[in-house]
Amino acid sequence: MKLSAAKTSFAAALALAGLLVAAVPAATAATVEATAPTSAPAPALAAPDIPIANVKAHLTQFQSIATANGGNRAHGRPGYKASVDYVKAKLDAAGFTTTLQQFTAGGTTGYNVIADWPGGDTNQVVMSGAHLDSVSAGPGINDNGSGSAGILETALAVSRAQLKPTKHLRFAWWGDEEAGMVGSQNYINKLATTDRRKIVDYLNFDMIGSPNPGYYVYNDDPTIEQTFKDYFTGLGIATEPENEGDGRSDHAPFKTAGVPVGGLFSGADYIKTAAQAKKWGGTSGKAFDACYHRSCDTLTNINDTALDRNSDAIAYAVWTLSAT
Repeated sequence: MKLSAAKTSFAAALALAGLLVAAVPAATAATVEATAPTSAPAPALAAPDIPIANVKAHLTQFQSIATANGGNRAHGRPGYKASVDYVKAKLDAAGFTTTLQQFTAGGTTGYNVIADWPGGDTNQVVMSGAHLDSVSAGPGINDNGSGSAGILETALAVSRAQLKPTKHLRFAWWGDEEAGMVGSQNYINKLATTDRRKIVDYLNFDMIGSPNPGYYVYNDDPTIEQTFKDYFTGLGIATEPENEGDGRSDHAPFKTAGVPVGGLFSGADYIKTAAQAKKWGGTSGKAFDACYHRSCDTLTNINDTALDRNSDAIAYAVWTLSAT
């Protein structure tokens, strides 16, 4: 982060008129029972549980890349391009159509990785994104290896399920967010107005595994916001509106362009209050991520429970929002 829901049932029978009339009440009752609402609405095709071990494996790769490349994965540095290559290779092998979008910033070449899942209505695009770069001070495992790994494993889950969504699915890993959302702004700038209008939802994930985590939901688009809140309500977790990172991550260029946006955030350098510690656990009086933008943002700077819950929430939203 830059500083600061179908399977339908159908019955057809040939019967005497009297028997058909007698069967109507039972059929009606069965329909009512089948459609009774639950406390947390499920997607039409249930989203999978995202294996936390797989998400952590991607983070291990990002850490290894940083360690081998001067300790970071920053824009213009070898660690960033190696991260791009890792993500693209995983997506290519999973059957996505991938594109490397190049741009120039700070005198060096930057890259966005764009991945489209075949099928779905391309006039209605549900897009998920996360910035892939770190600051130069460290490997950026929470900021933002966590969001990058979460959407990568969700994309791979789409492939494993051979999902056939109603809407078209697109995933993006942004370059040079840390200098001011440069990669995502470049993407928006290059889109024709008609193509911008085809993006019906943009979901942003920037820091989802903070070590002293909060559970924040972007409160921009009400439908996206409610989708995430439904998921966390099902877990018995009370969320709060995301304010700390408002305008400081890659949803901002989309929001400015008129695209409905939403997302998740687990906290950066703001301090957790006693009330928040009571409902979320963790330590009050300390930052959500004391290693924010520091060299200690390593594999040890991740709360596995928060990472697991947020990764599952990503999949829930992707499945739900693309189904109708």
